[in-house]
Order: sequence, then C-alpha cells, then structure tokens
Amino acid sequence: MAKRPPKPSADDAIHTAARALISSIPGIGGTASEIFSAIVLPPLERRRSEWFESIADQLEELEKRVDGFSINALSENEKFITTLMHATTTALKNHHKVKLDMLRNAVLNVAAGCKIEDSVQLIFLRLMDELTPWHLRLLKFFENPRKYGETLGVIYPTWTVGGPSIVLEHTFGEMKGRRDFYDQIARDLHNRGLLTSADLHVTMTASGMFGGRASDLGRSFLAFVTSPFGDGYDS
Repeated sequence: MAKRPPKPSADDAIHTAARALISSIPGIGGTASEIFSAIVLPPLERRRSEWFESIADQLEELEKRVDGFSINALSENEKFITTLMHATTTALKNHHKVKLDMLRNAVLNVAAGCKIEDSVQLIFLRLMDELTPWHLRLLKFFENPRKYGETLGVIYPTWTVGGPSIVLEHTFGEMKGRRDFYDQIARDLHNRGLLTSADLHVTMTASGMFGGRASDLGRSFLAFVTSPFGDGYDS
C-alpha cells in the first residue's frame, strides 16, 4: 500500500467536480468558465495535497509510536475509510487551522482504534462540518475554563461572585462586548447536546464561574478531536 497519495491528474475527481459546478452556474461559459477554473482549481488542488500529506505524515508517526499499528491494515478498516472520506470532504471546504487539526485528529484516532459507536461517530463528523472555529474554542474552554485560560497564560482576578460570561470575556479579549455572538454560540452548543447549560449570565460564586459546562457528549466529542499524541489542537 502506497503511503503517499498520488499527485492530481487532469482527470482527477476534484477537477471533474469543480468544472461541473462551474459549468452549472447560469451565464458562465467559455472564457468565464476558464477564468473561474484557473481561480478555483489550483487552491482546491493545494488544499487536497496539503491535507493528504498531513494525514500521511501523522499516520507514519502513529506507526512509529503505537505497537502493532500498521498503515497497510487500514485498507481493511471500514470505520477508518468512512471517517477519512467525511473528514476529507469537510477539510476541502475549510481554511481554518483549528478545524483542519480537529479533522486530522479524528482520522488518526479512528486509525489508532478508538472505541466509538458508529452512530456517534457520524454525529461527530457532522458536527465537525457544522461548527465554526469559535464553537470549537468555546466548547474546549467550557470543558475546564480555568485550565484552558491558564494554558494560554491568562491571569484571573480574585472574583467573589459573577457569571461565566465574565470569565469568558476575560479569557478571550475578542469577545468583550459581543454578548449576542457568544450567547448564540452557547445556545448552538447546548442545542446540540454539547453543553449542559447555555445561560452564561447567572450570578454565582467564583467556583461556579469556573465550573465545567461540557456535557458527557461534549467531552466525548472533544476526546474524538484531540490528538492521539497528546498535542490537542490549536486553540
């Protein structure tokens, strides 16, 4: 089994799909179609190449570190193939590093033999497509707010009472004054069963302000997208 993916050819599926999409746009043809092909196809080829190269590199690293793991055996692993196909589709639609890292980690975890029910795996793969980088950052933050902040070097004041939103805004300067935005993210995560509560403004003690809010499903999802090498993914 070749560990490295082949270079794209003129008949590559990504060419075929992209050209078909461009040709289907009303009013685009001839020169216009060629211009769009020149703009769209090279970045898609680059994304695909970088994605498969990163997967190949990490699988080789997994083979070095995990006793009994064989890249060749993956051709018979249906769960791995399903994960790789779903992750690849999502990866080609994204440029955010946090999402690409997350997707790669999911592929590696399945390759390494993580025990996850097929239905739950498919739910997680769908969530990886739907959630934005900020959803992912805040879900990780809500798993353990104090630990997350301290990992980033955040120094917290000695609060006596307050709401989780105070901790959130202190941790992420970009979120200050953006209550509508992060409240929507919290609701999205709660509606998907990843947070136990979406209310970030209830007054509570300092320990409550830093309390974890990730649900059991949320923690399982985070484990699924965390590197099997213990590296996590960029925050």
